[in-house]
Amino acid sequence: MATVAVTDATFDAEVKNSDIPVVVDFWAEWCGPCKQIGPSLEELSAEMEGKIKIVKVNVDENPNSPAQMGVRGIPALFIFKNGEVVSNMAGAKPKAALQNWINESI
Repeated sequence: MATVAVTDATFDAEVKNSDIPVVVDFWAEWCGPCKQIGPSLEELSAEMEGKIKIVKVNVDENPNSPAQMGVRGIPALFIFKNGEVVSNMAGAKPKAALQNWINESI
């Protein structure tokens, strides 16, 4: 499963009401570190299909969701489980570090 683009309008349905844990990636087109972790998140989305869902929120097009989450810099990653944030991380990390963080959080 590829990552899913989420908007302010679909955030609650896709993230907070999900049956499985969700990794939310707040990103923007102009953000270099965001582009660095993009391929890793796509690979993890495929590798962990059924265990987690990875969604991406473009902060330029959807300002409300990051504002509600208190996002101050990007990339900002949050893990939601049962509608609640269980972990978050900021900045680009290697794929292995992202995978470890996800596994520890879910």
